Amino acid sequence: MLSDGSSNQKYLCKFLFILILINPCFDAFAQEEPEVTIGGALRFNYNLSSWKESQKDRGGDFGYDLFRINVDGAYQGIFIKAEYRFYSEAFGGDFLKQGTVGYNLNEKNKFEVGLAKVPFGIERYNSNNFFLNLPYYVGLEDDYDMGVTYTYTGDRFEYHLGFFKNSEELRFGNTTENSSNRYGYDIVGRNKEINQFNGKIIYKPESLKDHRIGVSAKYGSIYNLDTEENGDRNAFAIHYEYLTEDWIVKAQALSARFNPVNAAGQSRDIISMGAYGVPYEVASDFEIYNIGISRILDIDTKLFKHIEIYNDFGYMHKQKGEFTDSYMNVLGLLFSSGPIFCFVDYAAGYNHSWLGGNFEDDFGIGDPDAKWEARFNINIGYYF
Repeated sequence: MLSDGSSNQKYLCKFLFILILINPCFDAFAQEEPEVTIGGALRFNYNLSSWKESQKDRGGDFGYDLFRINVDGAYQGIFIKAEYRFYSEAFGGDFLKQGTVGYNLNEKNKFEVGLAKVPFGIERYNSNNFFLNLPYYVGLEDDYDMGVTYTYTGDRFEYHLGFFKNSEELRFGNTTENSSNRYGYDIVGRNKEINQFNGKIIYKPESLKDHRIGVSAKYGSIYNLDTEENGDRNAFAIHYEYLTEDWIVKAQALSARFNPVNAAGQSRDIISMGAYGVPYEVASDFEIYNIGISRILDIDTKLFKHIEIYNDFGYMHKQKGEFTDSYMNVLGLLFSSGPIFCFVDYAAGYNHSWLGGNFEDDFGIGDPDAKWEARFNINIGYYF
């Protein structure tokens, strides 16, 4: 475990040195003029939820979802990627989702520094629908943290490595808790996630060009503000993808453990995690199994060019006997045409904080008397 700044710097220096040794040939792409591309999206959302009686009386609600700005730039092998999102105040307001400066060593090797994508599991999404899948809600899908990453993309193998000093740090106080105003779920409350190492390997069989088989692992420390001691956390996953022009199959099994050193009287069976402005409790010892299947159809009408039909299922098994497991299933359609994307989802959940329940502890202790709840959701966006 790392307990002081000098140790942290030592580990980071070793990591950067390894990156240099991996590929000493820095043949950056020739580029005389800087290039900058600015894009973004504007989205609106309609939803009708089974657990909201007043909403059902008025036939659901339709309103603003988000506005985002994306910036991509490149010069002499150096590149920048950033995405800033604006939600309503109730969903955390505005915050940076991703922001990195990177360097292309050559066509196959690169590294990035900043608020970077955490290499773990199926990327970018372990799902096909608008709601993502269960790993996202416990910080193990489409997550971004402060650190440095290295990526090698070859014909048969991909290697992804990362060191993350901490999650998004917005308050910089000596004993200040992390804010929940963020996109990806991270540890909040009296604990902070620090000094995390990630590794992932993807194998692409030569005889099965549409298949991707991978393993992922992560290990890091958990610093407690009360005890001023480090616990630890780890996660491991195996994953598989089948990708063609017509079909997408995604399957993954993961195991995660959180071992905080909390103050006396504070449970170690749960950990507090937060995003979109609100924290909730998550079991500290669990497995998640998920599978998603998608069929893409070309329709070529005046309004839409493609329809994607999908179903994503997730199951979260909590190791503590008194806790109740969580489930999620999303059946939906994605209509797309150029810059316009429209998700139509029927998302059902059992002990799922965003799909019924009492929100605070559905992914923690859960409710043995819970029932399945569902949300019919339409999200339409223009991406530019």
